[in-house]
Amino acid sequence: MQPELKLAKAAVLEALKVLARVKPAAKKLRPDMRVPREMKAYADQILEDVLIKKLGRTGLEILSEETGFLPGRDGNCHRWVVDPLDGTVNFSRGLGSCAISVALCRGPTPIWGVLGEFPSGNLAWGGAGQGAYLAGKSIHVSSISEKRKAVLCTGFPSRFDFKNHEIRQMNKWFSSFGKVRMLGAAAVSLLQVARGAADAYAERAVMWWDVAAGLAILEGAGGAYEIRPREQKYTFDVRAGNGRVTVPRK
Repeated sequence: MQPELKLAKAAVLEALKVLARVKPAAKKLRPDMRVPREMKAYADQILEDVLIKKLGRTGLEILSEETGFLPGRDGNCHRWVVDPLDGTVNFSRGLGSCAISVALCRGPTPIWGVLGEFPSGNLAWGGAGQGAYLAGKSIHVSSISEKRKAVLCTGFPSRFDFKNHEIRQMNKWFSSFGKVRMLGAAAVSLLQVARGAADAYAERAVMWWDVAAGLAILEGAGGAYEIRPREQKYTFDVRAGNGRVTVPRK
């Protein structure tokens, strides 16, 4: 589906340009009353409008963080999965990188993904059997196989339940790796694993639009992943990595 890939790249590049120009008022954070600890900015909606306008021309279904599910016109089994801005707090507060994320999925499987990293402006894309690329150059997962030398990227998403059993699972993850990093954006974390800067990624109760594109790129870079659906719709536990070091299941 090369025309769709070309369109997705163009949409993400346009959204990156818009993001670079947003006014200070669009960066102001506000709590989302639907989800505890979820923070939004007007920039999220601005970017979603840009992306949906472009991607909607294909007539495919769209699942996007801000709007939710938009039905397609032609009954096609493919679906766009969109996170207009993964890492909104990073963007608003200048804490670190964030990403615009677009994936094309067939059912529950990402075919390929496109990420626009900000503020670098770099475009990443890839998918299983298609390779993975960042700023036009091929990227690959690391070759590290010893956990004591490995770096795990993780985080506490807004829907994470800070109950004892959840914390115990996270502690098992943390203690099994040499280093742990929290970057504040799942898409950025997965990109770091895809490019070999980190070796594994795991999060509990993360939303599908946060990870779909990054997982596709990770597969294209030679990595692998497992997902387990949670009770809440579009919410998953995700374990991913370079295929040599593994994240404990339980």
